[in-house]
Amino acid sequence: MRTVNIHEAKTHLSRLVDEAASGQDIVIAKAGKPTAKLGPLNRARAPRRLGFLDGKFEVPDDFDEPLPEEIVRLFEEGD
Repeated sequence: MRTVNIHEAKTHLSRLVDEAASGQDIVIAKAGKPTAKLGPLNRARAPRRLGFLDGKFEVPDDFDEPLPEEIVRLFEEGD
């Protein structure tokens, strides 16, 4: 991540926007202190892998059954 001061950011804004659009994050600092970050609006994301947890766990048959009264009471009333 590149850091530039405000003066440089004002002077080279067009170039910095092009760099940000291509995927680079740029930190803008005021008096040496990071103040803002310039980056791309839409980053390319890796495609999601469906089914990668297949076979890693099993959902019990009673998963959607109502909870026992004691547990409901604890949720609603506390200790």
